[in-house]
This record gives sequence, C-alpha cells and structure tokens, in this order.
Amino acid sequence: MLSRVADSIYWLNRYVERAENVARFVDTNINLILDSPSGVFQQWEPLVLTTGDQEIFREQYQDQATAENVIQFLSFDSKYSNSILSCLRFARENARSVREIISSEMWEQINEFYMMVNDASQYHSLSDMHGFFREVKMSSHLFAGLMDATMSHNEGWHFGQIGRFLERADKTSRILDVKYYFLLPSVNDVGTTVDELQWMALLKSASAYEMYRKCEHRISPMGVAEFLILDREFSRSIQFCLLEVGRSLHEITGTPAGSWQNPVERALGRLRAELGYITIEEIMAMGLHEFLNQLQEQMNEVGEKIFETFFALKPLPDKSPLMLQKQ
Repeated sequence: MLSRVADSIYWLNRYVERAENVARFVDTNINLILDSPSGVFQQWEPLVLTTGDQEIFREQYQDQATAENVIQFLSFDSKYSNSILSCLRFARENARSVREIISSEMWEQINEFYMMVNDASQYHSLSDMHGFFREVKMSSHLFAGLMDATMSHNEGWHFGQIGRFLERADKTSRILDVKYYFLLPSVNDVGTTVDELQWMALLKSASAYEMYRKCEHRISPMGVAEFLILDREFSRSIQFCLLEVGRSLHEITGTPAGSWQNPVERALGRLRAELGYITIEEIMAMGLHEFLNQLQEQMNEVGEKIFETFFALKPLPDKSPLMLQKQ
C-alpha cells in the first residue's frame, strides 16, 4: 500500500475519533453542571487542559474560561486545529484523497458528518448543545460501523484501526489525568458527593459507567483508574486500545506476536509489556499523574515511530556520476 494512502486512512480515523472524544467530555461537563447543586460545579478550564492547548486558548480568548468561550473553542473554532469542526474538516480532506480506496458509504457519512457540524455553529443554551454532542458521537459510531461493514479488512482497514485506537487511548489517559490532577477543588472534597459526581462523570464520558458498575459496586478513584487503564475487555480502556493497535500492527507487518522487527513494534511492545504486568497499587504508589504523563509520552513515541516507519517519504539514494557509470 502507498504510504500516502495509509497515512490518509490513519489520520481520517484519528480525526473522527478525536472529534467524538471532544464531544464526550464537553457533553459530560454540561451534564455535570446541570446535575450538580447550584453553584457547586462550574469548571470549564479543565476541559481546555485536557487538550493540552491552553496556550492557544489564552491567546484567542484572553484566558476567559467561560462556558461560551470553551464550547466555542472546542466545538466550532475554525482557527483551532483540534476543534470538532476542524477535526471533521481534516477528516473529510483525508477521505477525499483516498475516495478510490474507501467505500462510497464511508465518504457519504464523513461528508454528512462535517456538514452537520458546520451547520450547528450557533447554539442557544447548554441544554441545546446536549443534542448536538449526542449527534456527533452517534455520527462517529456510524462511520466506524460503516468502515467495518463496507471496507475490506486489509492493510488500509488496519491502519484505520491503529489511528482510531491510538487516539482513543490518548484521550482516555488525558481525561483521567485531568480529573485526578486538576479538577477537584480541594483535598477536603475527596470522598464527598461532589467528588463522586465527578468520577461518575468521568466514567460516563468514556461510556464506561454501566460496564464499571457491573464489575464494581461502589465508585472509588482506584477502581475507576484500574478499569480505565488496565481492563482488557472494555473497548475504551487504555489496555484494550493498545492491544488492538498491536493486533493491527502485526497484521500489517506480518511479524509474529511477541516479537519485533521495526522501531514501532519495539516501542509498542515495550509499552504493552509494562501495562500488562503493572498493578493499580504500583501505579498509585508511583503517582497517577506521573504515570499517566509517562504513558502519554510513550504513546506519542509510538505515533512518531508509526510516521517514521510507514508514512515518511524516504529520500532516494544519492547517485554520483561514478555510481551511474557502474550501472
């Protein structure tokens, strides 16, 4: 497969997944505000911290983290490259470049998805936005389902899987980090109703609340962290996502599972091995924020190695006059 095609399918899926995840944590924050006692929970800056783009936000909105500014920034700001609107614009551009590879149903869905977001650039209240974010999530699910149902599960499909699950693992780590490190107003709130509401909101942002409650009867920080980091069966946990990335990677390269032949397989294999044998007690002893920060750096390294191994155009060898004469 051409590196250009693989790159476009990879980023098409990363951008769609990124748009869905932004919609998830903004929508969850809105629900948390509506469900909380009046005035208890009015935090919007942590959503910007989740993206890691707080400097861009400060430049454009003079550090005014109001509901209106944050929703505009994360949802519809065309100047911000990671807004829902920008992600869908980039996704559509990548889909257009590989229209001969993807199915017509996938192209139609990504085009309709973008148009829906573009048309919804005006909103009237927080409750109105709930329907918009629900539609973003459902549109993303529909795209993923169409890709599974209408595209051959060949190299291109596997590159799409790698993009989707690597992006999902990154965003799960970020929302968990923000809740644990930034969101709680003070240590006095630990174990209170406000604290429990926030952990419930985090689970709901990952569509994990019902699945978590089937495993655990009470909500605890350690239990939530273990479920979202180490669970091997829940489709939005970091462990599950990286297992799926590894499975698709080895399908592409043909390298036997448990071995490696290129830098990306080595980087991912090392990361998966660490996650496979660490316990939640060891993570907490290390410090959840420190662990997640290190995890994000390792996932960024995997992304860089994917680019270097599969997508970067390698220069042709320099052919001096002497070499040409020998040929």
